[in-house]
Amino acid sequence: MLISLTDIWRTYQVGGETVHALRGVNLDIDRGEFVAIIGQSGSGKSTLMNVLGCLDTPSQGRYQLNGHQVAALSDDELALIRNKEIGFIFQNFQLLARETALANVELPLVYRGLKAKERRERALAALAKVRLEHRVHHKPNELSGGQRQRVAIARALAAEPSMLLADEPTGNLDSSTGEEIVRLFEELHAAGHTVVLVTHEPKLAARCPRAVRISDGKVIADGLGSEVAHAHQVEA
Repeated sequence: MLISLTDIWRTYQVGGETVHALRGVNLDIDRGEFVAIIGQSGSGKSTLMNVLGCLDTPSQGRYQLNGHQVAALSDDELALIRNKEIGFIFQNFQLLARETALANVELPLVYRGLKAKERRERALAALAKVRLEHRVHHKPNELSGGQRQRVAIARALAAEPSMLLADEPTGNLDSSTGEEIVRLFEELHAAGHTVVLVTHEPKLAARCPRAVRISDGKVIADGLGSEVAHAHQVEA
């Protein structure tokens, strides 16, 4: 088991009011799975993503990631886990504007302390995986939206993480470019990568072998992507 969440709660105090963003979430994800987490705005899916990505810690419950008990880790240890275990892919790409595609992809490897030669080799290999070997010296403003997202995916891949965690990865792309990115995730999954994709789009969730639907901070459906996404559409 790569990911195991047991009775996860996340509670916030907002202006004297207690808000339960997650309410007793139980979720297991095996290595090599491709899972969509789907929910409306305010459902708790973003909070769940932040917990999965070790960007936020649960108020209660147990999170085990690749053998690590996350609740027991210090801030420094959490930062190491994020760098080693999780490849983040964001809706707005989060690339450094003044750096080339190659330099952007190398960045997490710099933090890991890899030597320049190994960084470059791994970054070039990751860019080749997303079919951008001809764009390695281009800066983000010289790339299309789809190419920028491919650079972001390559950056995640270069660190050889246990899990790719994608937050609305097609949200800033037109439909045909979004389709290219979804197909790329399907290829990466077929190659053995674990992919967790957070989305509010039923069409995207339906493409995933498995989908988990969140509502009011609880898991209310977990099954085949096409079935869970359809139920989400009917409810919406």
